[in-house]
Amino acid sequence: MKLISINKQQYRQQLNKLLIGLVSCLTLLSLGFGAILIAFFGQTPVAGSESTGNFHLNLMGVILAVVFCSLIMNIIKTKPFMHDIYWVWQMKQLHNRIYRKLTKIVAAADKNEPDAITILLFYYHTQKQVYELDNNTLTLDAVNQNIQKVESQIAQLNLSISLDDFDIALLGEV
Repeated sequence: MKLISINKQQYRQQLNKLLIGLVSCLTLLSLGFGAILIAFFGQTPVAGSESTGNFHLNLMGVILAVVFCSLIMNIIKTKPFMHDIYWVWQMKQLHNRIYRKLTKIVAAADKNEPDAITILLFYYHTQKQVYELDNNTLTLDAVNQNIQKVESQIAQLNLSISLDDFDIALLGEV
């Protein structure tokens, strides 16, 4: 994956619209599917304050709504409106893959292995970008320190490593 420039304000607006639409869709579909299932398969109303026994039908309505919303997300994820959101989503998944191997990668980088240094350089720079897009400023100082550490290591070793050198295949080699 390559770093791309993302307009933070536009990204936040698109993400907010998507989240509002997704929550609204999930809510309305859950209620709709639940009502339809109860109308066809539900028990007759019970007098008093006793349970109607339709919990499982309401739960099935929620499950159907989640499946339906997941299908919609799978269809629209490649649309131009979703480009920035989908890139950040993929980047967060890649960060998760790198994080699971981070101990090994840092150990290899401490031994001056260029592939590990390349992964760390990419990881920290993209992490900084994602944190800035998500307004996660609490850990930004630590990320900046890690970036400086990796860049100084690259300078000390006289390596010519850039963010464009990163490839997902490097994760399998470390």
